[in-house]
Amino acid sequence: MNKEGNKTAAFFARVEGRVQGVGFRQSCMYEGQRLGLSGWVRNAANGDVEVWAEGAEEKLEALQNWLRRGPPVARVDTVRYEKKLPTGQYRRFSVTH
Repeated sequence: MNKEGNKTAAFFARVEGRVQGVGFRQSCMYEGQRLGLSGWVRNAANGDVEVWAEGAEEKLEALQNWLRRGPPVARVDTVRYEKKLPTGQYRRFSVTH
C-alpha cells in the first residue's frame, strides 16, 4: 500500500514502433512524474523503448494507456506488458540509459 492507501503494483513494458528520436522518453518521463509514479524509461538497442513503472494500480493503467499512444510524432505499433512486483528502489520517474 502507498501513503494514499492504494495498492502498489509494477510493470515492465516494451514499446515497439517509431519510438526513438521522437521525444518518447522525455514525454514518458513527464507523464510518469505527472501521475506520481516511480521508475524509468530508456531506449533499447533494437529501437524499442523500455519502461519500468511502480505506483498505484490506477495510475499505472493511465500510463499504460499513454504508452499505447505516445507523444504526437511517435508511432506506437505494439506495447508488451509484464506485471512485476514493485521494488521500491526508485524515488521518482526518470530517463535512464
